[in-house]
Amino acid sequence: MKLQLEKFGTTLISRELGSEAFKAFQPTLRGLSRDEALEIDFSGVLTLSPSWADEFLSPLRNQLNDRLLLLPSDNLSVLATLRILQEANKWSFRIKG
Repeated sequence: MKLQLEKFGTTLISRELGSEAFKAFQPTLRGLSRDEALEIDFSGVLTLSPSWADEFLSPLRNQLNDRLLLLPSDNLSVLATLRILQEANKWSFRIKG
């Protein structure tokens, strides 16, 4: 399954909004089969803050482990945020490619 983060907006910047987005995504996530991967597409996202991403991507990473795949992005905001999360949480995201 592919998830376009732009569906939650182009400026993803607060912890509260990240938490709300994660909660809103739960019914869709429950429909994911046990062997199906979730691909995160950052296309259209202008700004991704570490706080929003920590509330949305970190719990996904904890639930899905290797089934969470990030599609490549050249957005500097996205790249910096992912680097911060990886260093803070001592784990890595799988980048599809």
